Formats: sequence, structure tokens, C-alpha cells
Amino acid sequence: MELADFGRPGEKKKLIVAGALGFIAIIFLWWTFIGFGSTKPTPSRATATPQTTPRSNVGGVNARQAPANTIQPISLNDLESVQLPGSVPVVPEAKRNIFAYYEKVVVVPSPSPTPTPTPTPPPPVLLAAISPQNVYAKTNEFTLELSGDKFTPDMRVYVDERELPTKYKGPQQMSATVPAAIIANPGIRQIKVRTPDARVYSGQIGLSIAPPPTPNYSYVGIFGTTTHIDTALLQDKNNKEILSVQRGDLLSGRFRVTSISEKEVVFMDTNLKIKHSLAMTEGERGAGSPSARPTPRVDAEDDEP
Repeated sequence: MELADFGRPGEKKKLIVAGALGFIAIIFLWWTFIGFGSTKPTPSRATATPQTTPRSNVGGVNARQAPANTIQPISLNDLESVQLPGSVPVVPEAKRNIFAYYEKVVVVPSPSPTPTPTPTPPPPVLLAAISPQNVYAKTNEFTLELSGDKFTPDMRVYVDERELPTKYKGPQQMSATVPAAIIANPGIRQIKVRTPDARVYSGQIGLSIAPPPTPNYSYVGIFGTTTHIDTALLQDKNNKEILSVQRGDLLSGRFRVTSISEKEVVFMDTNLKIKHSLAMTEGERGAGSPSARPTPRVDAEDDEP
């Protein structure tokens, strides 16, 4: 590179012009980026600078030119009210889901508190036991013995609130006669002791009435003889065996045959003194059973030999 020759008349002018242009360029750059103390931007700078937001320019003051440690106050004129729409926008109803199953909510009522029952006072009279405690139905009347405490002569024995003929034996012993009508049917009868006005009473004890045993046979036929002594055919229900019985015979160790007719056979329970009747039936067909009911043979007096 050749050095400038100041001896020539045109070289010196060129250097002066080049220096002046450089100085003007430096001033222009300084004014563009830094400025000369003026707060108003030039028109060209305003068009180049984007619009500031309320966050960066509060109160009309440029945030870049404000000191960093200075808090600018907010004027009420800078605040604007928010305008909401006057009507609620219409939202279309959601379509029904056919796969969704909605169960009805069942409201379970809360249980009401159960009041505590008042304890029943104990009876003033003690009924401890009765004898017998079990009897068979359809038997005859019997004497019921009662034991306890605090019995008095004015007390009576009651069965299902029915007064019985009572005998007072002492403060701890009484007896009563139970009629056959009360024990005609099976069941439980409640026995108690009390005065006729029911002011003094005892607790209750159950008297069990059991059904009596019955003959386990079926009446299936009858035979008649020349001497008019009838023979009944009975079928045992357990083994289907056919038995021939007459009046006075004892079956199962307790049932005695007392009457035989074409309609029924009557037994007497020798232990309980109870009568039982068996009506004529076909019985159950089986091994050893007659093929048909036998017809009684009656011999007339005028029959020829």
C-alpha cells in the first residue's frame, strides 16, 4: 500500500475530506444509538421502535429511560373496567350415553333408637316345679302336684287362665285336678298359681301334652265262621305282613283287640286306657297280601247238606 504523498496538491485535500466524512459518520452513529440528551424520539426512531406494552411503559414514561430503583405510581385514569357479556352463552345439551346406567340413590332411613325396656319385677310367689311335666292326650283326669314357696290358702291353680280344683298343702306344696277335657288335644298348657284377684301371682311352667301311640296296622279284611267268631286281617305297616287276629288278642305288647266288625277294629291301650279304631281299608299290595278282600261266609240254618 502506498503512503499518501503530501507534496502533491490534490492529496492533501482528499485527506481533509476523508477525515471530515469520518467525523460526520461518528456523530451520526452517536446520535442514532445514544442520542444527545433529548427524551423525544425522532420520527424515524418512532417508526422503527415497536409499540410498548403497559408493562414496559407505565404512565407514558419509557421504562428504559426510568431509573431502575424508582417505583412509578399507577394513576386511576390508566385503569379500565372489564366489560362482561350481558347474557350467558347457550351451551348445547350433551347427548345421552346409551351405555351409561344410572342407579337411583336409595336413601336408607336411620334407625330410630330403641327404648330400653323396663325390667319386669319378679313374681312375689315362686312356682318351682310341677309333676308330672308330660302327659299323653286323650287320657283320663289326673292329679297335678306343684312345689314352690309362699303359697297361701287363698291361692288357686290355673291352666291357660282356667281355674282348677285346688288343694292347699302348705306354703311349699299344692295340688290340682286336671280334667280329661283339658288334655284332649296335644300341645302345651301353661300352669300358674295366683289369687282370684290376680294381685299375688307366680311364674308359669309349661305342661306338655304329647299325642298317644297308635297301632301301626291297617285293617284289610275279615273272616266269618259258623260259630260267628270273626277273624280280622291286619297288615303291619312296617314289614307289610298280614296278621290274623281275634277278640282278646294283644298286639305290640299293649294294644288288645276288643271289637271286630265289617267297618272297623277297636283296640284298647292297656297302658294308657285309650281306645283306638281302625277303619276297613284296601291296605298296600305286596308280598303276602291277599289278592282281594275275602268275603265272609254265612251258613244259613236251612242250607241242605
